[in-house]
Amino acid sequence: MRYCLVALSVAFALSSSLSWAEDAPITPAKAASPTTAAVNQAVLKQLPFQDRADYEAARRGLVAAFEGEIKDANGKTVWNSHQYDFLKQEQAPDTVNPSLWRLAQLNANAGLFQVTDRIYQVRGIDLANMTIIEGDDGLIIIDPLYVTETAKAGLEMYYRNRPRKPVVAVIYSHSHVDHFGGVRGVVDEADVKAGKVRIYAPGGFMEHAIQENVLAGTAMFRRGMFQSGGAVAGSERGQVDSGIGKGVPVGGTISLIAPSDLIVKPEETHDISGVQVVFQLTPGTEAPSEMNLYLPQMQALCISENAVRSMHNLLTPRGAEVRDGKAWAHFLDDALVRYGDKAQVMFAQHNWPTWGGDNIRNMLADERDMYAFINNRTLNLLNQGMNPLEIADAVKKLPGDLDQKWYARGYYGTLSFNTRAVYQRYLGFYDGNPSTLDPLPPVEAGKHYVQAMGGADKVLAQMRAAMDSGDYRWAAQLGNHLVFAEPENKAAREAQADALEQLGYRSESAIWRNMYLTGVQELRQIKPQQGARATADLIRAATPTMFMDLLAVRMDSDKAQGHDMTLNWNFDDLDQHFALTLRNGVLTYREQASHAKADVSVTMSKAVLDRISLRQLDFPTALKQGDIKLAGDADRFKAMLGMLTSFQPMFNVVTP
Repeated sequence: MRYCLVALSVAFALSSSLSWAEDAPITPAKAASPTTAAVNQAVLKQLPFQDRADYEAARRGLVAAFEGEIKDANGKTVWNSHQYDFLKQEQAPDTVNPSLWRLAQLNANAGLFQVTDRIYQVRGIDLANMTIIEGDDGLIIIDPLYVTETAKAGLEMYYRNRPRKPVVAVIYSHSHVDHFGGVRGVVDEADVKAGKVRIYAPGGFMEHAIQENVLAGTAMFRRGMFQSGGAVAGSERGQVDSGIGKGVPVGGTISLIAPSDLIVKPEETHDISGVQVVFQLTPGTEAPSEMNLYLPQMQALCISENAVRSMHNLLTPRGAEVRDGKAWAHFLDDALVRYGDKAQVMFAQHNWPTWGGDNIRNMLADERDMYAFINNRTLNLLNQGMNPLEIADAVKKLPGDLDQKWYARGYYGTLSFNTRAVYQRYLGFYDGNPSTLDPLPPVEAGKHYVQAMGGADKVLAQMRAAMDSGDYRWAAQLGNHLVFAEPENKAAREAQADALEQLGYRSESAIWRNMYLTGVQELRQIKPQQGARATADLIRAATPTMFMDLLAVRMDSDKAQGHDMTLNWNFDDLDQHFALTLRNGVLTYREQASHAKADVSVTMSKAVLDRISLRQLDFPTALKQGDIKLAGDADRFKAMLGMLTSFQPMFNVVTP
C-alpha cells in the first residue's frame, strides 16, 4: 500500500522539463511536400510583407544584445539563444509559413532595450518580457520571467549597462507562471518580509496562480507539452516560436513569493519609489487575475498580456477556463478611454512595444474590435443554429482591414479555436445534434470506421491519396481513426505523422505548429521523459482547502465504494479543521468543522504536508516520527490512502 499523500498536480503542471529517452530512435523530419510549399508560397501574396515597420520597432532602443547561454546552478543550459540562429536567413523555407517566419525573426531579437526614459525591457531570453523601471531610490520590476535563472541573468545584463540600484518593488501583472516564476532571481524573500521590497499583484492572484494548475494540473501539463513544443528541437523543420515569445526555458527553477500589496479597486494609484503607477484591474481577460498599468510621468501604458502582437487565446489548447471575449474587448476599450489620449508608448509583457499616440489608439481599438467580433459573430451564428465546427469553418478571416494587421494575425490564438471557445462558453461542448449525445470513444469508433472502409490497407490507401492531393486535414482525420484502431500498425503511425507534419509546416499559429510537430515525434516514437525541478514555493502556496479539493479529485470511486467513513483532518499550526466524509465512493468535506464521532482523526502541520507533497518525507516516516498523529481507526485511514489515484503525467495523446 502506498502511503504517500500527494504530490500536488501543480508540481506536474508547472515544474517539469523534458529529457530525451536515450534509446529512442530519432526519425529525421521530412521535407515540405509540393502542395505545402505552394500553400506557403501563396501566403506571400496575401499579406503586406512589404511593411517592415515591425522590424525597426523590434530592434528599437537596443542597449545590449544577448547572445549565448544561461545555465542553472548545476551547469545545465536553461536558455541558449543560438538555437534560433537558423532564423537569420531572410526568406522563409518551404517548411514554415512565411507569416510565422516573420514573427519568429522579430521575436528572436534578444537583449536589453530602452522603451522610453527610465523604462527598460529584457526580451528574448524567456517566454515573457521583464520590464525594469528606474525609481528614485531603486528599481521596479514588472514580471520577473518564468524561472529564476533567466530573471537573474536579465537583471545582471541590466546592471552591466545601467547604474546598480536595489530592487525595491516587484509587480506581477497577472497570475500566469511566466510572469512570476523567476521572482527569487531578482529579490530575496527576507527583504520582502522586512518591508524593504514590496510586491504588488491584482486581487485574487495567489488563488488563481495556484488553483488553475492543481485540480486539472496533470492533464494541463501533458497538453502544455504539445502547446509549447518543448520536446521539438528548434529548426526550420521544428519549433520556431511560441507566438508571444521564443519559447519556454528548459529546466530552471520556478519560484513564488506572495504579494505584499493587492490591487482590489478598478483603478488605484500608488507612488513607488517616486514613480506614479496607476493600476487598472482587468479581471476575466487573458487571465482571471490581471491588470494594466499606466505611468503618467513617462506617458507609458503597460498593457500586460491583454494586447500583444498576436491574436490571443480565448481558450488555451493546454486547457483552462474559457476566457470572456466580451470582457476582454470591454477592458481594452476602457484602457483606450482612460489612457489612449495620454500614452506615447505602450509596452506589453510579450513581444515588442508600440510608440506614438495614433499607433497606440489604433492597436487598442483594433484588438478591441477583434475580440468583440470573435465573441459577437460566434453568438450570431450559433443563434442561427450553426454548430462549433460549422462556425469555425464559416469564420475564415477578421472583418475589414483587421485581417491585414500583423498584430491581429493568429500566431498564438486562432479564429478556428477561439470561435469554438465562445461556443463552449455559452453552450458547452454539445453541438445540439442528438447523434452526438453519446458517441463512441476513439478506439471503438476507429475500429468501426476502419472496418466500414474495408480494412487498414484501404484506409492507408485513402490517406496516401489524400496526401498526394494536398488534403492533409482529411488524411489526418482518417489516420486518427486508423491509429486508434490499430496503434501498433507502424505504417499507419508513419502515415499519420506525415500528415500532421505537413499541417504543422503550413500553420501560421506557432502553437498549432508545435502541437502538430509534437504529435509527429510521438507517432515516430521519440518519447520525452519527465524531469522534475523544484517547485517548493508553489507547493507551499497551495492552501489546505486546495489540498482537500485535490484529494477528492484523486479518490477512485470504484475502489472507495463500500468503504464509507468519516474523518477529521486538523492543521494545528493554522488552526484549520476539515470534516471529511467518504460516502458512496465520493469524498466531500466541510471547512472549519468536525465530526462529533469521526472514525479517525488526523493532526499535522501544513509544513509536514508540504514536505510530503515535495516527496521529502513519506507518510510512514512522518507517522513514526510523530509528525502526523492519528486517533481512532488508523487502518481505515491508511485504507483510504490506498484508494487514491496516482496520476501519470505522460499519458498517451496521439495514440490510445
